[in-house]
Amino acid sequence: MPQIKIKIEAFGAVERQLPENLEMMCSPYSTVAQVLAQVGQDYPAAFAMIERCACAIGEDIISRQTQLSIDSSLVLLSPVAGG
Repeated sequence: MPQIKIKIEAFGAVERQLPENLEMMCSPYSTVAQVLAQVGQDYPAAFAMIERCACAIGEDIISRQTQLSIDSSLVLLSPVAGG
């Protein structure tokens, strides 16, 4: 079965917990939650932070139930404290 490539781009605190140029190969129609679970397994130090991140593709915030059907860049946005 062909795989799709998901590039993980992280910003904020989670960025320091993940390697640069992180890419995951996954099955088409994997959900964002499934991709993030795999990242959390591979990088346990980042797991708690990943759980709190907002997810986006391009400029659009997406839910963790979103299915990824093509090669994509998944953006992880750390929660921001302050006002």
